[in-house]
Amino acid sequence: MHSAGKSSEIDLEQAAEGMTLASALLDANGSVLLPQDAPLTAAVLAALRRRGIDRCVVWSEEDAPDPAELARQRALRLQRLEHLFRHCADAAGSQALLAQLRNYRQEQA
Repeated sequence: MHSAGKSSEIDLEQAAEGMTLASALLDANGSVLLPQDAPLTAAVLAALRRRGIDRCVVWSEEDAPDPAELARQRALRLQRLEHLFRHCADAAGSQALLAQLRNYRQEQA
């Protein structure tokens, strides 16, 4: 996760491609739509508008996380999962759980 920095809540109409979320974006039921530090792309912004999302919290430009550092952190999390599941590679249930955890971890920054 990104360390504390300056963030601001803005209307989604003010959000621009290239901005980065400073906190996870949740739907009305509390489900995570986008994790903290997710980049806003044109496709993401269009999808959020279709879902009726009105506001989001973004990092100020100088406090936005480095994409290379986010990729490194993501790779470390996946490497840790592989290590934790190293002794149960042949068990079908374990493989299904590992696949779900990989998907979940890849969605997080």
